Parts: sequence; C-alpha cells; structure tokens
Amino acid sequence: MKVSIITATYNSAAYIAEALRSIQTQTYLNIELVLIDGGSRDATVKIVNEVFTRDKIVVSEKDKGIYDALNKGISKCTGDIIGFVHSDDLLASPNTINDIVNSFLKQNVDGVYGDLKYVSKENPHQVIRYWKSKTFKNSLLKKGWMPAHPTLFLKKEVYEKHGTFNTHYKIAADYDLMLRIFSDPRLNFFYLPEVITLMRVGGASNRSLKNVIQKSKEDLKTIRRNNLGYPFKVLFYKNFSKLIQFAQK
Repeated sequence: MKVSIITATYNSAAYIAEALRSIQTQTYLNIELVLIDGGSRDATVKIVNEVFTRDKIVVSEKDKGIYDALNKGISKCTGDIIGFVHSDDLLASPNTINDIVNSFLKQNVDGVYGDLKYVSKENPHQVIRYWKSKTFKNSLLKKGWMPAHPTLFLKKEVYEKHGTFNTHYKIAADYDLMLRIFSDPRLNFFYLPEVITLMRVGGASNRSLKNVIQKSKEDLKTIRRNNLGYPFKVLFYKNFSKLIQFAQK
C-alpha cells in the first residue's frame, strides 16, 4: 500500500527539516510526500528540496489558509492511505508508518489512529501533554471524544466518499471532518496503542484567547450540524478531556 503524507507549509524554515527527516527515515519505503507551500518567502522550499530525497510532490503558490492547503494536498495524493505531518511536527518513530500500514492490512479497516504527545517547541523530548486515545465506539462522539487528528490515517476512498475539510471553519474543520467520518456506521477504525505524532505546542486552536473562543463557537456549530444532541454538554466533555491529558504525560 502506498502512503501519501501531506505537509502544508508557509515560512516554515525553522522546523521543516526536522519534520521531513522524521518522514525520510521511515523504514516503510512506499511513501510519497505531498508538500503544499503557501508561497513562502523564506528558505522553506529550498530546505524541502535539499532534505527530502524520497518520492515527493511540491506545490508552492498562494492559498486561502491551512484547510485550503490540506484540501489541495488531498487532491494531489496518489497513495492508498493519506495522513498528515504538519510542518513543525514529527513522526514519533522510524517504524510509525510501517506499524500503521500493518494495522490497515491485518485489521482490514478504513482508518487507523493512535496517541499524540504535545512537546516543547524547542525540545521535542520534553512532553507537555499526552493525548492517549482509545478504541472507537460511536457513543464516544456524544462525550466529546475525538482522536488526535494528526495521528489519523485514512484510506483515500474515505475522502472520496465524505469530502474534504470545510473551509468555512477557520480552526475546527478537522473536528468537523472527523465527526462526519466517525459517524458513518459503514466505516471501521482501529486504534493503534502507540504514539504516532509529536506535536509542538502553540497550534492555531490554542494560540490565544480569541482563538480558543473562535474554536469553541465552531465546535458548537459542527456538533449541532452532526446531530450529537446537547451541544454544550458535548463541548464541555470535549474540553474537560484535554485537561486530563496534562496529568497523563
């Protein structure tokens, strides 16, 4: 099975080399990098071409934001499985993609997800928060549960069936997409109980109080759109579960 990994960049020279090396050193060989750059003015694209020597597609042009870039990446993918490594994130182990592909083959599923560690921006060995997931049950959605999106790998046909990111959302389009996908009773998912992604702190959703409020508004909107019932209760559970993650590190 071919794995397409999408990375969206914009002036990402500070950390992009580390992200790419975590993909470059994967023991699984049938990987393509689909890098969508928003027209960086720094050395991002130069670094990409120097560091990543495996199969890759590189597009550098203006886009309409992160979700537009990710949608563009999905449209360019030629792999059977699609996942994401953001420009300042890392795959946790050289065997990560191999373990994910083996899970697809052995479990015969449509999606695989795992655990995520939030790490210090300057020191990825320093864990700030541990997002430990669990085996999926549909009832979890009403309790505000979701897998960590960067750990979620899906077969390409899942996107062909359910569409891509809704760009009307500025922060919560990943949550909206996952609710649409995980609400489909015809799809099967496997929880791989290992850390898949190391994510540097400081993402868009929690970068400021304004973003936190904006994300909560968008979360409520997609909770209602996906008919989970009692949207404020779902949102409370969703946010409370994040507090627990600080104790799990």
